[in-house]
Amino acid sequence: MNLTKRSSARRAARGAAEGGTSSAAARLGWLDALRGIAALSVAMYHLALPFYWVPHGTRVPYYLDPGIFGVVLFFLVSGYIIPASLERRGDIRAFWVGRIFRIYPVVILTVVASLLILPRGHTVIADWGFQHGLLSLVGNGLMIQDLMGIPNVIGVMWTLTYEMVFYYFVTALFALGWHRKSAPIAVGFAAVALLLGGWLALGTISVNLTSTRHLVVACATIVLMAMACIMTGKPALTRTGAVLLGGLGLLLITLNSRAAAFETMMIFATMFSGTVLYRLEHRQIERAQALLSCAFVVACGFLVGYLYNRGPALSRTWSESWMAWSFAYAGAWAVFAVGMLLRKRRFPRWLSWLGAISYSLYLLHNPVIHGMKWLLEGRAPFESWTGRFVQFGVFTAVLLLLSYLTYRLVELPFQNLGRRVLKAATRSRSRDAVTAAQTDAQTDAQADPAADTHADAQPPAEKVGATTP
Repeated sequence: MNLTKRSSARRAARGAAEGGTSSAAARLGWLDALRGIAALSVAMYHLALPFYWVPHGTRVPYYLDPGIFGVVLFFLVSGYIIPASLERRGDIRAFWVGRIFRIYPVVILTVVASLLILPRGHTVIADWGFQHGLLSLVGNGLMIQDLMGIPNVIGVMWTLTYEMVFYYFVTALFALGWHRKSAPIAVGFAAVALLLGGWLALGTISVNLTSTRHLVVACATIVLMAMACIMTGKPALTRTGAVLLGGLGLLLITLNSRAAAFETMMIFATMFSGTVLYRLEHRQIERAQALLSCAFVVACGFLVGYLYNRGPALSRTWSESWMAWSFAYAGAWAVFAVGMLLRKRRFPRWLSWLGAISYSLYLLHNPVIHGMKWLLEGRAPFESWTGRFVQFGVFTAVLLLLSYLTYRLVELPFQNLGRRVLKAATRSRSRDAVTAAQTDAQTDAQADPAADTHADAQPPAEKVGATTP
């Protein structure tokens, strides 16, 4: 396919920029493959039909939750690639421009299309969003709603909150020069999850609607201030903005998590472990330190499920048992490890293609499920294997087609737009810097009459020629 060839070319260019030793298609193809597996796992979990079609299939999520498996795999991939992206750019402003144009367009499209197409009785939009429209808009617009006591406008968007806060942390660490400390940070989050995962207070700030409003206003002010500082591109202001974001993220995950505390802390332990593995591959960390820290995180991830994912915690992790969490967590690590071991091999093109559209697939699958239920309303469930196969095939085909179109018509154009915006801003900043330098030179000349007189005394040929040492 032409798309696959173009995607391979783009991966090759990015791989060359990273300075890798193997082909870029192989280097990044394994990450695309893992993204594809993760997105399919979450989509099939929410569709649920395959579990009903297999004997005792409904018991599968009790022992290994496919949704948790998929999101943990996503978090590992993000942890591996996101800090690498920032460090390769070496520019916090460029990183955030890229992230904004990468994340928001598909979210906006999904929410707007869901509101316009699906009837209220089959909407995928949370009821709370209809009742408190402005508050929901601001909270979800900041994309840290799951840590502010605001329901996700679309359920699967809860993971984007943790992605966003991870960006906060990565930005702050890079600005402070602490970005190479991935291993102790991963171990620290895992240790907190193991020791305090069942005891940290949840939702201590947003205890009612009034406090939630105050929290949203405060968070919006801090985030906008931080982004304004970062977008100036000035080192001191960029550092201030980065620290503001990092501090806000740490405060929210400690005091106001919606998810179980052990889940919140293990998510960040998992992400930073992905970064540890990236550093191991690029020889930025000792092998023993990397392997020991990752082994500790995996052990903690399994143990916290056994210790804490019981009783009321099950409703916060949306799982059915401690095994659902623990086995899914371990399974995601196992798949990631296999993918990393095979990273120099070429993965099937269809799987890499699936990874390319995985973000659109992840956001669109729930609206497609709700649309399917709307269209089939009043019809008896499919009982024959032929009917089931057709239903599953049509759902999969529609989801893949819509995801591909969204990727081609929304994701790629907006990513290109983000690059153009960044280039324009960079050119503008360069012109401003040249103008400022010329102004400073003129001011210095005016302030130093002797220098000005000396310049006027120069022969014309020397004034326009090459400068002397």
